[in-house]
Amino acid sequence: MRILIVEDDANLNRQLAEALQEAGYVVDQAFDGEEGHYLGDTEPYDAVILDIGLPEMDGITVLEKWRGDGKIMPVLILTARDRWSDKVAGIDAGADDYVAKPFHVEEVMARIRALIRRAAGHASSEIVCGPVRLDTKGSKATVNGVALKLTSHEFRLLSYLMHHMGQVVSRTELVEHMYDQDFDRDSNTIEVFVGRLRKKIGNDLIETVRGLGYRMQAPGNGH
Repeated sequence: MRILIVEDDANLNRQLAEALQEAGYVVDQAFDGEEGHYLGDTEPYDAVILDIGLPEMDGITVLEKWRGDGKIMPVLILTARDRWSDKVAGIDAGADDYVAKPFHVEEVMARIRALIRRAAGHASSEIVCGPVRLDTKGSKATVNGVALKLTSHEFRLLSYLMHHMGQVVSRTELVEHMYDQDFDRDSNTIEVFVGRLRKKIGNDLIETVRGLGYRMQAPGNGH
């Protein structure tokens, strides 16, 4: 899961990035509206944290441009002001949720988890595929109740496939959502991680769809 943070307060941006990275997310950071708009326009994100009061281009304008260009990723706006008009302007511009400053980082984390789940069509904080359970709140996974020991890349791969259960996901899409913008992206490494994951959760849950990518689904739900 790949998140973009657009926040000009360097300390707050760092705090949010560290908390998200610790929870297993890939994070890109921008510190003004123009940079944020560019990243959101050119890179695929599973969710965005967007401050309203940004230099260069304000957050409402950034959001309106994204939505005008057909960008549908969930956006959580941050506002330093308690004025209800800012929240209304943000929601009307296409925000999915908002948090007013000052806030606890844990609240932002919970809202981001919920936005990503809802965007993928999951209401619960737990996603189940056959014997595998993904706890999005605790960033943990189990198979038949036994905790899985996963590397950060394996967890990101499992999380993305489970959030998009039943859908064919290409290797390119997986690479884009598993690594940040500066990472040397090689889609061949995805095969290695899929192979490792199959050994840990069972071979029949992740299907290779030739020429297209991978699909995760419970046995018996085949297409």
